[in-house]
Amino acid sequence: QVQLVESGGGLVQPGGSLRLSCAASLSIFSAYAMSWYRQAPGKQRDLVAGITSDGSTNYPDSVKGRFTISRDNAKNTVYLQMNNLKPDDTAVYYCYARWPLAASGLWGQGTQVTVSA
Repeated sequence: QVQLVESGGGLVQPGGSLRLSCAASLSIFSAYAMSWYRQAPGKQRDLVAGITSDGSTNYPDSVKGRFTISRDNAKNTVYLQMNNLKPDDTAVYYCYARWPLAASGLWGQGTQVTVSA
């Protein structure tokens, strides 16, 4: 069964760091574009980081310089390193995988990140 499993969420103080992981049971994982999204209560789900099959990355201004996405194709895993976390980063974080040129992709179940003193 194809699935994405996120881990690494939790409670952290402002200014702290977390690293999220997303393990993917996908054949030809290296060909997928991988992304992290987040959704806070009452808000839409927004992109926080993306990485293509060739390693190109993109970030919105809200996290640029603080978040880093990376992938290990040998482990079928994508990571999100989050530094200098702020209370506004509190959300459920979701992993997303999309096959090139596909109209839609696969979602993980999400992992909660809470930034609070």
